[in-house]
Amino acid sequence: MRSTILILVIFGAIALFAIVIYNRLVGKRNMVRNAFSSIDVNLRKRHDLIPSLVETVKGFAKHEKETFAGLIEARNQIQSGNLSESERLRLEEQIGPRMQRLLAVAEDYPELKSSNHFLNLQRNLTEIEEQISAARRAYNAAVMDINNSVESFPSNLVASTFGFQRHDFFEATEAVRAPVDIDMKS
Repeated sequence: MRSTILILVIFGAIALFAIVIYNRLVGKRNMVRNAFSSIDVNLRKRHDLIPSLVETVKGFAKHEKETFAGLIEARNQIQSGNLSESERLRLEEQIGPRMQRLLAVAEDYPELKSSNHFLNLQRNLTEIEEQISAARRAYNAAVMDINNSVESFPSNLVASTFGFQRHDFFEATEAVRAPVDIDMKS
């Protein structure tokens, strides 16, 4: 009788321990989802701003069609919604350098730089980029937290049993780290 009670207590403690770990893993997974959602909200703001910025600059820099087309194409691919989380983050990374190039092109047009509409768009873009950067830091912190739990003992036993996965960190690509190359050939 005592051994049966002891076995039940041990199994109960193990079950309780597994439940606590499972609930923590669920909370961490939801933190990653929430952090990704924050990035998504800011990226959508940036996407909404792109057409206005492109149209404003387009009127002044007609020879920069390649820059405009690449920016709009990347935006449209992302908005199609047919991308995985990591594919989307990689494609989003391509937009940053293109936006920098667009703003660098604008530097050569004094009348554009003095346009209130352009200055307002540029200010909004700067603010959104700062928010995206902060959201990416929060996402990476949430990813590190869940990855630590998924990989460390004993939570890795519960994680593997219930299908919890590692998540990819948001990392800048080499293209994003490189300086923007501006070629102003007419």
